[in-house]
Amino acid sequence: MTTADEPHRDGRLYLDDLKVGQRFTSGTCVVDEAEIKAFARQFDPQPFHLDDAAARSTLFGGLAASGWHTAAMTMKLLVDSGLPLEGGILGAGGEIAWPRPTRPGDTLQVESEVLEITPSRSRPDRGVAVVRSLTRNQKNEVVQSLTSRLIVPRRVG
Repeated sequence: MTTADEPHRDGRLYLDDLKVGQRFTSGTCVVDEAEIKAFARQFDPQPFHLDDAAARSTLFGGLAASGWHTAAMTMKLLVDSGLPLEGGILGAGGEIAWPRPTRPGDTLQVESEVLEITPSRSRPDRGVAVVRSLTRNQKNEVVQSLTSRLIVPRRVG
């Protein structure tokens, strides 16, 4: 479910199609407790991601998904339905924050906004779009803020 200020013909947008202020909204996904623990076992094996009882005595006050798991779920939502860029979502850096934990049972959705567009001077086939993506839970609370510099192709010809 992608929405944008203007429709696009082929479903994929080039740098030339983007406008500052343009917004996109992804579909949703539900965070599963077993997936939180499986991700943590493999990539971030800390007690507050693995064990609810142990997590209760931490600053999280209960089981919380790894921030990196939240980032991975955000990326999947962006790729599947949230940011239809030609050539894929190619990051060239950015800034990420997790202002509140992602919990089992949360329903996540990502809203992205184009902040800047800069055509490349040396490579006329591409440019950079700065996009802020806010991942929110079902209570509309931001669980992740990602501002990224994305390499986006330009229409050639």
